[in-house]
Amino acid sequence: MGPKPTQTAAQVQAKAASGAAPVHISDGTFDRDVLQSDVPVLVDFWAPWCGPCHMVAPVLDELAQQYAGRLKVAKLNVDQNPGSAQRYQAMSIPMLLLFKNGQLAGKLVGAHPKPNIEQLIRQAL
Repeated sequence: MGPKPTQTAAQVQAKAASGAAPVHISDGTFDRDVLQSDVPVLVDFWAPWCGPCHMVAPVLDELAQQYAGRLKVAKLNVDQNPGSAQRYQAMSIPMLLLFKNGQLAGKLVGAHPKPNIEQLIRQAL
């Protein structure tokens, strides 16, 4: 098997816009993208140096596709966005926070398997 074909930036943006891929958010967009969202939002607090965060990333990609249109998956780099990390007390990462109607509806800390994350998601759907 050869290498996977790479996606263009436009393809990645289109996939994220459709909800079929995680969206990258920031301190500046958190309220709009998460708290004011029409659908529940699962926010992944992560950092590039975090090994367990990289283990969870492919699972979140799958879940973004699986729940597209019913759930938004968002990624927040805690190193680049310390305001949101402090606001939600992201002391350990990865940390997944689930928001529904602008309210915190659930939380998982650490690298959890897909069934555990799906159980959290089902609480909001």
